[in-house]
Amino acid sequence: MRAFVFPGQGSQKVGMGVELAGASPVAREVFQEVDDALGQKLSAIMAEGPEDQLLLTENAQPAIMANAIAVLRVLQKEGGITLTEVADCVAGHSLGEYTALCAAGSFTLADTARLLKLRGQAMQAAVPVGVGAMCALLGADLEKAQALADAAAEGQVCQVANDNDPTQVVLSGHREAIERAVAMVKDHGIKRGVLLPVSAPFHCDLMRPAADAMERALDQTPPGALHLPIYANVTASAVADPAEVSRLLVEQVCGRVRWRESVLAMRAAGVEHFVELGGKVLGPMIGRIDADATVTSVATMADIEALAKEIG
Repeated sequence: MRAFVFPGQGSQKVGMGVELAGASPVAREVFQEVDDALGQKLSAIMAEGPEDQLLLTENAQPAIMANAIAVLRVLQKEGGITLTEVADCVAGHSLGEYTALCAAGSFTLADTARLLKLRGQAMQAAVPVGVGAMCALLGADLEKAQALADAAAEGQVCQVANDNDPTQVVLSGHREAIERAVAMVKDHGIKRGVLLPVSAPFHCDLMRPAADAMERALDQTPPGALHLPIYANVTASAVADPAEVSRLLVEQVCGRVRWRESVLAMRAAGVEHFVELGGKVLGPMIGRIDADATVTSVATMADIEALAKEIG
């Protein structure tokens, strides 16, 4: 069995998609469609920067999605691959869940771009700049991370945001609480705590206004039928019902990204091969979760050609 997986925020960089657009008209069409849907030249920001514009959550989220869908469309149209014939399920990390739903036919490309733009804006607006923060705990499992979060909270929000793999957990919440957590890592047997360069505290209770905004947006643009089941971030289990998908996307804004558990659940269901499209971020995580899993990360034309040859 094979799963196609899609990266989340942090995988963006200036120059993303340039090689693909230069080599394939299919990729150029994707970037143009996203530009048209958003009424902005996002493709120019992706290609040329400036970096501070690309790092803005409202730009980074649709940009990462557009890049991954461009890779998928090139694989499909030029590599002759039909997703439903080569994949058994999809999954995505945080915003990557929207990319996965687009890949599975539940959202159009234009709707996915608009939803992610709104999601980025709503997440940024939910908490004033400087009030929230996130940190990565290196050498921490979920149990140690949870104990640290509880100890550092002191009445403020300090929650596990991402359970990425057995060695990396991310905390999110009030800046003071996150800074306390970083200062306390050694007391909890954790190797290192690193403040993340993010503009808002994602996946914690401070994001409630953004969850409300996404609930309204998804009422207006509900998910359609899925061609493949998706493993949802907040439940780490397969979902195929559009109404359930919509509910879980709202929950996901404040909820924990259970990536480690999602990968283990896919493995338990029989997935042996994970294909990451549009980045090389999830591949290493999956390798740390289960060293026996086969992982292919696909971001360039050479990667696409190699994968098409392998699975075609």
